[in-house]
Amino acid sequence: MGRKWANIVAKKTAKDGANSKVYAKFGVEIYAAAKKGDPDPETNSALKFVIDRAKQAQVPKHIIDKAIDKAKGNTDETFVEGRYEGFGPSGSMLIVDTLTSNVNRTAANVRAAFGKNGGNMGASGSVSYLFDNKGVIVFAGEDADSVFEQLLEADVDVEDVEAEEGTVTVYTAPTDLHKAILALQETGTTDFQVTELEMIPQSEVVLEGDDLAIFEKLYDALEDDEDVQKIYTNVEGF
Repeated sequence: MGRKWANIVAKKTAKDGANSKVYAKFGVEIYAAAKKGDPDPETNSALKFVIDRAKQAQVPKHIIDKAIDKAKGNTDETFVEGRYEGFGPSGSMLIVDTLTSNVNRTAANVRAAFGKNGGNMGASGSVSYLFDNKGVIVFAGEDADSVFEQLLEADVDVEDVEAEEGTVTVYTAPTDLHKAILALQETGTTDFQVTELEMIPQSEVVLEGDDLAIFEKLYDALEDDEDVQKIYTNVEGF
């Protein structure tokens, strides 16, 4: 699993670096987090978490600063979180998390993306019960055992630690992700590749040929929607 995260990080970093849509999505997420609380990341842990993730995705500083400055203004634009679930070809499943100022528009767009690209949108809970919500932290390292011990000593609810090809992957209870990050920082780990709340599939499917082409088209259509923040899937390699 460790290699999987390393590969996904490399793949997404290469894509994110040239993708202004990714910058825009992080801009919305940063704005919404700053608007909910203090626009200072030192006193707003949710905002700091989003900014850290944005930096991992190579979002430029001026995009981050612009979103925070907007939140400091008098705008009363509000964003609502949403989750949609659905199916692609050959047992593939997707969970789509959104952040939008227009719920009706987003719901219609997500439904259309499924319907026009070989998928079917399901009811709430039709897919998510086959995924586990976990905190995921990835960083360069070799010694999984010592990391596990450090986290236990910090009273972190850590579920697993894996080391593979120079990368350590930590899985925590979702409520303990921030606690784990702080514990690792206190022991000198600061350069994280991933710090995310993830929906991890309980099993994965491998798609090939036409099925893979259909799934990629569906995934890309959803990802291109400006209101879609995150997509989770059980398809290997995504």
